[in-house]
Amino acid sequence: MANVVVYFLTITILPGPWVINLLAFHPSQLGLRWWTFLTYMFVHDGFLHLLFNMLLLFFFGPAVEERMRGSGFGLFYFTCGFGGSALSYIAAFFSPSLPIVGASGAVLGVALAFAIHWPNAPIYIFPLPMPIKVKWLVAFLVVTNLMMAGAGAETGIAYMTHLGGLLFAFIYVTSEERVMQRAKQVFYQQRSTQEPASSRRRESETNREKVTAGNVPRAAAQKQQDDRSAAIDRVLDKISKDGIESLTTEERSLLEEESRQMRKH
Repeated sequence: MANVVVYFLTITILPGPWVINLLAFHPSQLGLRWWTFLTYMFVHDGFLHLLFNMLLLFFFGPAVEERMRGSGFGLFYFTCGFGGSALSYIAAFFSPSLPIVGASGAVLGVALAFAIHWPNAPIYIFPLPMPIKVKWLVAFLVVTNLMMAGAGAETGIAYMTHLGGLLFAFIYVTSEERVMQRAKQVFYQQRSTQEPASSRRRESETNREKVTAGNVPRAAAQKQQDDRSAAIDRVLDKISKDGIESLTTEERSLLEEESRQMRKH
């Protein structure tokens, strides 16, 4: 919505090149235009440029957003956009560059995240008669941008910005996965040093049998802890059986909260 609103403002209420020039990323003028490190993502060079980026975001964004949750997805999206301008800034030291506009770096980062989490998801590409796996589509985009950037092609397309978004997306997603895998290992280690779940349940049942009017709050707290432990066990069993990618947003939240509590103690 933000991209579409900015585009229509630039062709209606605020026409003329001055708005685009104000928001576009100029690597050689970063000291004077520091805000353009991120604002360039909301300006597009024509309707087709906007349409292509928004279609990719529409197809790949919802699943990635659901997996990362709203605030996490926002941070990821802007990280990819920042990565695009950062790599373009570095590249400007070696070759002259034009002002950069567009959300392509951030959107391609979202597409890469989708391909990492769901590599075999089928996707239809016109005019191909059959679907292809999303990992091959994203691989094609990565290779194409690498080849064009390496050849120094002057097509008016910011290939280095695209590559920066893809690079930062890869670092972000793989780092997140390592954190989750580490959390899983910590949970298993923690469970291995405690009593078996069956022993904990028997002890809990014994405690509940001894409940009197004076210790009802303590019994309720114990039941809440038992329920939480059982939920964690189910999440760990699901990871062991189907992989960490199978977790729902609620299960990931539970795992992250338990991890924070363990680090606190």
